[in-house]
Order: sequence, then structure tokens, then C-alpha cells
Amino acid sequence: MIDTHAHLDACEAGPGEVLARARAAGVDRVVTIGTGIDSCRRALEIADSEAGVVAAVGIDPHQAATPEAGRLDELRELLRHPRVVAVGETGLDGHEGARTLRDQRALFDAHLALAEEVGLAVVIHSRDASAETAAALEPFRGKVVLHCFSEPDLLVPALERGYYVSFAGNVTYPKAQALRDAAVRIPADRILTETDSPYLAPQPVRGRRNEPMHIVHTLAVLASTRNETEEELERRIEENAATAFGLPPT
Repeated sequence: MIDTHAHLDACEAGPGEVLARARAAGVDRVVTIGTGIDSCRRALEIADSEAGVVAAVGIDPHQAATPEAGRLDELRELLRHPRVVAVGETGLDGHEGARTLRDQRALFDAHLALAEEVGLAVVIHSRDASAETAAALEPFRGKVVLHCFSEPDLLVPALERGYYVSFAGNVTYPKAQALRDAAVRIPADRILTETDSPYLAPQPVRGRRNEPMHIVHTLAVLASTRNETEEELERRIEENAATAFGLPPT
């Protein structure tokens, strides 16, 4: 099983401990996400030292109006690392960063240009910015992964453009019926799952720090929602992740 989006550098326990628990739960591959240059370097250190871990590197939108956004040349260098499989996370956040949306868009566009330059998928963060995100992505022709899908208004562009759609623990919450309805409509070859560890723990462990081992709860809810077996959905997600991120088959 794969967790396609986790922040291993932000987990309370060390990556070795977190990954040992994940493997015991059947999660043997993780895409760890860098959210700034120092975070990206740590993500790559983890990917270099831990079996089954690869990395996505980027500068997240919350740092778009900070000096971190001026480190794109360093990000370009990090993208050459052999364990890097995607650019991001990047995108737009109108909830926590409404006053910096112009800066976020400039940083987002720079990430998209880098993704096209290196031929990697781009991992998208979008919150309270669905129309703006769809508009920014419209000219992009590479692979798109909508991480922690939480904006049903993005569903139509995602379906029309063939984006990968990744669901996190929030799809398991009792009030998240709109997300579960969206999950039913995602084509079998475009659905992904993630934990977004250490955030958004799924309902059975809600309130705790999240870890990759908890992805089993999200998988179970998605399988039930889509009227599939967990084994079948797990197989599909493994195949989709391999295609999206260029991973070797298990």
C-alpha cells in the first residue's frame, strides 16, 4: 500500500519509527513532501535513507510572500535528485492566505514552469480557491495531482482534464458527504489516497497526530463508498501512483 502524500519531516516521531509502524500496517511506500527548501532537503535525506520513500519538493503557498519564495534556483537544483518524483506541493490558499493570492499565483506559475521543464507531475494544494486554481492549471499539460481533495467545485475540471484526485482523512468525516459523493465520480485510473501526515487524521483516530499507517481507514471508507473491495481499490491506487509519479511496480 502507498501513502501518496505525507510530511515525514513534520511528524512528531522520527521517520524510522513512523515508517516501521506504517510497514507493520502494510504501508510500504510513501511520497514525502517538502514545503520549503530546508524541508525539501530533509525530505530527500529521508528518501535516501529509508526504503520505499520518494519525495516531492516545492515551496508551499503559505510562504509565497516570504523570502522563501526567492529560493527557486535552489529548488531547481533539488529537482535533479534521483528520488524526486514530483514538484510541490504548490497552489493557492484563499483561506489562510487571501491577502497574498497574487504572490501565491506567481509562485504557483513558477512551479508549473519547473514541472514542465523537468517533466514531473505537480502536486496541488487548493483551498477556497477552486476557480483560481482551475484557471492557473488550464494551460499546463503535465500530470496533475490534486492533493487532499476538498473542493467539489474542482471536480468538473479534474474530470475533464484527467487529473489525479487524492483523498485524505477528511473524506472519512461524518459531515464530508460531498467529498464522498465526489469520490464515486473519480475514474478508477485517477483515484489516489494519502494521509497528509501529521495532519487530518481519519475519523477512527481523529484528534491524534496522523501517520502513514492510518491510511487504511481512508482506504476502507473510499472502498465502501465506491462499492469496491479494499483489495481492488488498493491495487488500483498502487497502479495509479506508479503512473502519476513514475514509480517502479511493486
